[in-house]
Amino acid sequence: MSEHYYSENPKVKSDPKEWSAELRGKTFRFKTDAGVFSKGEVDFGSQLLAEAFVLPETEGLILDIGCGYGPIGLSIAASFPERSVHMVDVNERALALAAHNAKQNGISNAEIYPSDALSDVTAEGFAAILTNPPIRAGKETVFKFYEGAFSKLKDGGELWIVIQKKQGAPSTIDCLTGLFGNVETVVKKKGYYILRVEKN
Repeated sequence: MSEHYYSENPKVKSDPKEWSAELRGKTFRFKTDAGVFSKGEVDFGSQLLAEAFVLPETEGLILDIGCGYGPIGLSIAASFPERSVHMVDVNERALALAAHNAKQNGISNAEIYPSDALSDVTAEGFAAILTNPPIRAGKETVFKFYEGAFSKLKDGGELWIVIQKKQGAPSTIDCLTGLFGNVETVVKKKGYYILRVEKN
């Protein structure tokens, strides 16, 4: 079986790169590497999600599931320095890069740690959860993200997702409707959907 960016410990040879990107009106310097998702640039979906996100009125923590090297979680942490942003991923190389990128960009309110979906997220009462889910890991894995998010969100908390129509947006909308009873399409652009659901 070929290795993917959602492998726990990528064996592919390290080939680090550094580059800059602008997200939410701030310029970030990112270090990336082989074996992580979208190592050459902030992928369009992640950028769209980061830019579209609006903080709910609910107080509480923020969580980025499948954070990779950190573009979504770190840009949100920089925008809301008064909030603690948890960032999790199964990929150890990605987590090391996210921690490096947090430090490099002067972000101190991000808590970065390993978790397979939300299995090792012990905190409760999240006000917002964001994810660009690993579609190639399969529907069962992706839906586990959504189910875990439902259990971790506080009432009034919101789940924000980016997904392409061709990669399962309709089945994701069906799953979210079953879990949350509501789904709003916040943005549709170039085949990507930004979905927002609220836990009532």
